[in-house]
Amino acid sequence: MLQNVAVALLDGVNPFELGVVCEVFGTDRSDDGLPVYDFAVASAEGPSLRMNSGLSLRVDHGLERLETADLIAVPAGRSFSTRDFPPELLDALRRGVDRGARVLSVCSGAYVLAAAGLLDGRRCAVHWKHADDLARRYPRVAVEPDVLYVDEDPVITSAGTAAGIDACLHLVRKEQGSEVANKIARRMVVPPHRDGGQAQYIERPLPHSEADTIGEVLAWMERHLDEEVTVEQLAARAHMSPRTFARRFQQETGTTPYRWVLGQRVLLAQRLLEATDETMDAIAGRTGFGNAAALRHHFVRAVGTTPNAYRRTFKGPEAA
Repeated sequence: MLQNVAVALLDGVNPFELGVVCEVFGTDRSDDGLPVYDFAVASAEGPSLRMNSGLSLRVDHGLERLETADLIAVPAGRSFSTRDFPPELLDALRRGVDRGARVLSVCSGAYVLAAAGLLDGRRCAVHWKHADDLARRYPRVAVEPDVLYVDEDPVITSAGTAAGIDACLHLVRKEQGSEVANKIARRMVVPPHRDGGQAQYIERPLPHSEADTIGEVLAWMERHLDEEVTVEQLAARAHMSPRTFARRFQQETGTTPYRWVLGQRVLLAQRLLEATDETMDAIAGRTGFGNAAALRHHFVRAVGTTPNAYRRTFKGPEAA
């Protein structure tokens, strides 16, 4: 049962990520018939901590508080991607998992779990800005950069900031049912479940090629995304044979002409969904997808959510 929850704190903890766990598990909502958790925060670095925002924090419990917890949460903090973590904390996390407790990280808190070896051989989520670095530093961890959270029971990891809410509510739903999770979400004025993953929030700047041989062709392709073109036609513009053009394109962009065009069409669709009120069919036409069904198919594969859901997220519900 999920009854006893402890949050492991380090110097430089982020206030929002800490607040997420406190809001879900540390708030008494018994007046709504919701469960009350035995909740506490515990410091791994002494009773006085500085939060990332400059606030000071006085913590009554040390790491001994983790020994009885059913859930140990680790929120993000300053420089978690580069700092070392107290061995005593890593040992406490490992002991917790060994005795049957769950551990849950929010955002860069995943670095703490990785340092403890708890993510080895497991899939995990982390903020998209940290995904490549975490995978590089911990090659035994299967980082999933596009999802909001990953449940590899007893280890749960979440992506950036607000995704911690999703992970916490998922655990409540799993342990205590949808009704409890939905009531907590309603009190927090957040959706009990969000569509899509964090792929929709990742910045994807237009790629720039350093080479001159296909630069003009890339610029032309960018201006004519609504047109269907073949490799043969592009090769003719570059004054190359199709085979040479395809090889040079791969060398200079790291992908194929088809995938490059597909990626640029999705980027253009994102910008149009954010900045215009055009219909899905109109956007599909401008981006070269042809119809709304094809736009939806490729958009979901690339971004992890539907065009309508993306528009609601970035433009507002009245635009959907």
